[in-house]
Amino acid sequence: SGLEEGLSNQKAFRSNMPLQAALASQSFVQIGFLMALPMMMEIGLERGFHNALIDFVLMQLQLASVFFTFQLGTKTHYYGRTLFHGGAEYRGTGRGFVVFHAKFAENYRFYSRSHFVKGIELMILLLVYQIFGHAYRGVVTYILITVSIWFMVVTWLFAPFLFNPSGFEWQKIVDDWTDWNKWIYNRGGIGVPPEKSWESWWEKEIEHLRHSGKRGIILEIVLALRFFIFQYGLVYQLSTFKQQNQSLWIYGASWFVILFILLIVKGLGMGRRRFSTNFQLLFRIIKGLVFLTFVAILITFIALPLITPKDIFLCMLAFMPTGWGMLLIAQACKPLIQRLGIWSSVRTLARGYEILMGLLLFTPVAFLAWFPFVSEFQTRMLFNQAFSRGLQISRILGGQRKDRSSKNKE
Repeated sequence: SGLEEGLSNQKAFRSNMPLQAALASQSFVQIGFLMALPMMMEIGLERGFHNALIDFVLMQLQLASVFFTFQLGTKTHYYGRTLFHGGAEYRGTGRGFVVFHAKFAENYRFYSRSHFVKGIELMILLLVYQIFGHAYRGVVTYILITVSIWFMVVTWLFAPFLFNPSGFEWQKIVDDWTDWNKWIYNRGGIGVPPEKSWESWWEKEIEHLRHSGKRGIILEIVLALRFFIFQYGLVYQLSTFKQQNQSLWIYGASWFVILFILLIVKGLGMGRRRFSTNFQLLFRIIKGLVFLTFVAILITFIALPLITPKDIFLCMLAFMPTGWGMLLIAQACKPLIQRLGIWSSVRTLARGYEILMGLLLFTPVAFLAWFPFVSEFQTRMLFNQAFSRGLQISRILGGQRKDRSSKNKE
């Protein structure tokens, strides 16, 4: 909106060292030191403050702050959902042996809505603040202001994989990717559990909206409007329109682009259902031509130049959340959308977003799995020394057994 830039140019706010000192102290409180003080006082009174300090440092090295930040995200999400829509329920976690590897699809089912979506939204906001922020351009000041939010983003996105045993073993990663692809593309239906199909899981995930009252539906729609406001702010930051009159026609043109993209997605979805079986080669040629046309238009705009690479990045940051907001509103108005006959298109759009979020989460994990020392570090962090040594020995023996069995087969 330009408010921050205007305030940063005011003499009362420019080089305001007391304000920066207050914000810096606030950032330390946000990291969680204030919440750790009661624990340190309790341990200090029982065993001495030297032991309390040692325990606190050990907890940080064992990533206790990561675990509890993630746990608070779980509580926040489900408390908020219950306040909006009601319908609290018991989630059975089981009492089994906890040292097992959870597959990527399973972690995604558990934490997609409660952590991953919110973490990606906060990450987009931080990126926009990094690009357009005016108040805190110094490195130290920027870190102190945003470090707590970046910590929460990284924790909400990657804590399940960090605390997942054998989460960075390459063979496990390959198996997880195969299982993820099978789950995301399987068709749902009556009798298909959420663990076997993304469609069944998605229908169950939005089931609470069906039992919600009018107040909950209205609140859900009002909250989804924040993505449209976000788009409104970013569209006018494009270099093509920044120096021109701030007309509403520019915002309307951005909606025209979004609807055009959705129509293309809709056409490709209809073509996949009708022609992918009998005219598979023709359908692939059509998809290739659409992709090449899109790339040619982008290259032409950059070469003229009508648009810059930064503008392309901003359009992605603006339009992707807008599509998610439309998806949330469509889910809240499911009976109306079903009567209009476009619920299958909404499901196709939702699947596309799930695939993009899955790739965004899976790519860093797979990259780290290339390096063997990451898996070794994770094993030593999660388990005590005796268990880590036994786990390494079992891997060696397991590899020898595989070699012997392959030789016997030969």
